[in-house]
Amino acid sequence: MHPSPSPAEEAVAAELADVRPSLESSYAAALDGARAAVLTRLWRALAFEPLPWVAGRERAPDGLALLLAGGARLEGPLPDPYATEPYVSELLLDGRPYRQAARLVTALGLPHGEQFAAELDACTASLALSRAGQPPAGQDPAPQTTCEWEQRVVDGHPYHPNCRSRPGFSVAEQLAYAPEHRPVVELGLVAVRAEECLVTGDWPQELRDAGRVLVPVHPWQAAHVLKHERVRPGAAGFAAHPLMALRTLAPVGGGAHVKTALSARLTSSVRDISVYSIETAAAVSAFAQGLTERLDGRLHITRTLGATTAHSPDLAAVLREPPEVYADAAAGERVLPVAALASFGPARSPLWRAEFARLALSVCLRVLELGVALEAHGQNLLVVLSADGAPLRLVYRDLADIRISPARLARHGLPVPPLSGRLVTDDVAVLRRKLFGSLLTGALGATAGSAGAFAEALAEVAAVPATSDTGALSSGPLPTKALTLMRLSPGVPGDQWAELPNPLVGG
Repeated sequence: MHPSPSPAEEAVAAELADVRPSLESSYAAALDGARAAVLTRLWRALAFEPLPWVAGRERAPDGLALLLAGGARLEGPLPDPYATEPYVSELLLDGRPYRQAARLVTALGLPHGEQFAAELDACTASLALSRAGQPPAGQDPAPQTTCEWEQRVVDGHPYHPNCRSRPGFSVAEQLAYAPEHRPVVELGLVAVRAEECLVTGDWPQELRDAGRVLVPVHPWQAAHVLKHERVRPGAAGFAAHPLMALRTLAPVGGGAHVKTALSARLTSSVRDISVYSIETAAAVSAFAQGLTERLDGRLHITRTLGATTAHSPDLAAVLREPPEVYADAAAGERVLPVAALASFGPARSPLWRAEFARLALSVCLRVLELGVALEAHGQNLLVVLSADGAPLRLVYRDLADIRISPARLARHGLPVPPLSGRLVTDDVAVLRRKLFGSLLTGALGATAGSAGAFAEALAEVAAVPATSDTGALSSGPLPTKALTLMRLSPGVPGDQWAELPNPLVGG
């Protein structure tokens, strides 16, 4: 028996009838799968995050029961912390079945749960829309470019219950701007007097005009946030393909990728660009290039070419080197974001996953040993593949949220960049959480797709050179961001963390 449509599901259906009626039937058919996908992610969070209203957990051979603070009992299947395929179609709250995450959260009556339930409802509807917009099976040509691989990541974040959240976007805007719908987006330009802008790096001459800096602006931002600004229409060369991050786009004519401010909450965060990240962009990029010299060509970090802000997180942009420049196209090499490996046939092989895990673990642990914790999740981390699909080396992009340890850098004779603020820390726990929570319980876990396959991949740590951090991989549970706890704790700043079972220690 199918549950009745939720308010967001009905609203998307109504808009779709107006703007793209050809997708109505496929959207309706995609709803059950989208509900299960979001409910599976929510069940992972409920099973493992340190939620204050979960008083206890009872594990049985065939399932898990959560004992809630008010006396209620929530039951579901045994949770797999690394599963990426939906396996939860129903949860029982005091014996009553729930098949929609939003209605379950509403029934739980959680503090701050009303907003979270609305987000889950909208996310489910958006995910169904994203799936509905895909070509029929067998009619989708194989991706040829990195951009095309990025657009194959239809379901968004592999573990976040708000995996495909697009608040503030109408159906028409999702179809026009979301990468999985494969549109071409026309970026606008805002002219700001040079003396009113902060510019770091080399801002190109073609984005300057008579003493003004031309800031690329996403059309959603222009319509909803910068209503008071005079946004010029997209200039030649700034028709662009949206990438996995949605606010970052690849110009149709090639060249630097453009990261735009987008003041909407997607998954957990509002995607604007802080003044701090513009201030530090050039120094961090130059520092990162020096770091790669210690890695024998196994890691490339895309350079930040230029960055600017009108001293506002709502009006800023970053120009970044495209990752494809680090692949030898003449030799048949290509670059795939790790999040797209689920669509890459060879990545389903245990032998391929083991080879990739050895590469990723050896490189990222070495970088951490040197003094930098990369946020190496499936969006930031890319892999260069040989012509026959073997993983050769890594590419990392977006330096805005790495962590840098001055003490570790000094220990290895590396120069300490002239930085302060949130990027800089010598706290070992913070450094390890940053890397382990993105690479291990994020990129490698999602590439594996299940606890059993992840155990095989993580076992490859025994084959990589030991560092001061490798012991931590086999001495206890693994960290992951407590994404649901964070959404239910609006007054708590910063990241919060959960612990997941570590297959190397049996729990």
